[in-house]
Amino acid sequence: MSKAMKAARRAPAVAEEASGPSFAPIKTKRAFEQVCDQIRREIAMGRLKPGDRLPPEREFGEQLGVSRTAVREALRSLENAGLVYCQQGMGGGAFICQRDSGIVTQAVSDMVMLGQVPWDDVTEARIMLTEQAIRLACERGTEEDFLALEQDIDHIEELTARGDFSRRTSYITEFYRLLALATHNLVLLMLLESLSELSRALLAKVDPVPKSDVIAVRRLVVKHIRARNADAAVTAMGAHLRRLDQYLRSESKKESPRRTRARS
Repeated sequence: MSKAMKAARRAPAVAEEASGPSFAPIKTKRAFEQVCDQIRREIAMGRLKPGDRLPPEREFGEQLGVSRTAVREALRSLENAGLVYCQQGMGGGAFICQRDSGIVTQAVSDMVMLGQVPWDDVTEARIMLTEQAIRLACERGTEEDFLALEQDIDHIEELTARGDFSRRTSYITEFYRLLALATHNLVLLMLLESLSELSRALLAKVDPVPKSDVIAVRRLVVKHIRARNADAAVTAMGAHLRRLDQYLRSESKKESPRRTRARS
């Protein structure tokens, strides 16, 4: 058989491999971990995308050479990790999830509550990421991005004028999401959304009354971003976030004795 004919025979297999996920038989005591690893690999390679449906448990187990129990355990693990969601009933099954920054938020929040991550590390990371987001927004931001930021500030100002502090508190981190969107970097968007939400939750816990300088600071920051003046925007926002950080630290210390007295 000529080399050309052999290559032609191999071509369909190569095309098939590139067109969809490729799973291999598994031989290990902890088979479910290997199932997880293969699904994660296919997602990383782009052969499994958000919304894609995985094979049914029995069929998937046969394809991988593992028990149906191992497949079910793997899917449960991936569902807890936020990579897969399982749907019951007609048309149900296991599907690859869409992007969700809430997963990152919950993971960091759990580590803070367990004492594995100090709150100081969270606020420090948030300040650093926000400053980097501002610099990228100055480089990549569009008129549409800037208008969205300005409209958000207008909305917060309107809620403040109406005295609707409950809705204002729940909406206050939208500015940081829009700022992250202006970077056109999805990873930075997820991280900044998550850390901002953690800060919002703590702020609402210690004192739901809004601070008076938020609107003015945000307008100044957007003004500098529009002018592509990253240093001025970073200075203004950095000073604001550090004041907020100091305030949260002091209020959190005040809260501790109150909780102790309440339990006693």
